[in-house]
Amino acid sequence: MNETPRKLLILGAHPDDAEYHAGGLAARYRRLGHTVKMVSLTDGASGHFRRPVDEMIRLRRAEAAAAGRVIGAAYDVWDARDGELMPTLELRRRVIRAIRLFDPDLVLTHRTNDYHPDHRAVGQLVHDATYLVTVPNILPEVPALTRDPVIAYMADLFTTPCPLVPDVVYDVSDQIDAIVAMLACHATQVFEWLPYQEGILDQVPEDGEARLVWVRAWYAKHVRPRAERFRQDLIAAYGPDRGSRIELCEVYQLSEHAAAADLAERERLFPGGVCRAPRSNPAATPAHLASWRGAGGAP
Repeated sequence: MNETPRKLLILGAHPDDAEYHAGGLAARYRRLGHTVKMVSLTDGASGHFRRPVDEMIRLRRAEAAAAGRVIGAAYDVWDARDGELMPTLELRRRVIRAIRLFDPDLVLTHRTNDYHPDHRAVGQLVHDATYLVTVPNILPEVPALTRDPVIAYMADLFTTPCPLVPDVVYDVSDQIDAIVAMLACHATQVFEWLPYQEGILDQVPEDGEARLVWVRAWYAKHVRPRAERFRQDLIAAYGPDRGSRIELCEVYQLSEHAAAADLAERERLFPGGVCRAPRSNPAATPAHLASWRGAGGAP
């Protein structure tokens, strides 16, 4: 590989958050020979209607490891209890440690306005660790970084107190096989818990191949609203023909509290995506659509 290797760190609240929100970008990184690490800050053990917590802890760790192996990525599951995550000083130190030891070029995480308290807590923890990863007297036993990584928020559809403003849009249609394969590894989640919550448990097939077909349809149904929400950004980035037809996409907003990234750096960090030039005015207005790189998108 001629280009400089890059390192992507995805800090999610639960096993499967990384794949669901950023599986396409993670798969692209690995396809290009870059390094990917996915982390779940909670054990994911609360999300079930029948299996006990101890069994869930064991299963969700094994499922996460299997999902990482699909693309050749490391996958860590921490021991905070699912549903009880708090942005404590202890966990902030652990996040600082994790970022320093991995030394990523790009960190992906949740925003702090989200329906799930665990998602909000992870977003707050990463936000609070930003900058401090470069301060030597904070956690001095782990060498401080000489620069902040770029931090970006994975897509959500919430509008209060403010909606996500895309800096990168990414048509993930060509990564769907990898995304589905990773999600299918999380069997207790995508074939048991989530169908139970949605009242469709009786629709989940027993056969392995049929399950892949089923989870592909399930994923498409759940992320299609993402493309509709950001349709005008997709059209501005990819052009009217392609942009109006995209159904599976990932969207990222760069944190203004971490390292800045000019257009060239954004394109380096988000291979295969279409990046918007840095905003001079952070307010989301229709005028920002004109700043997307090109009309035809990226291959």
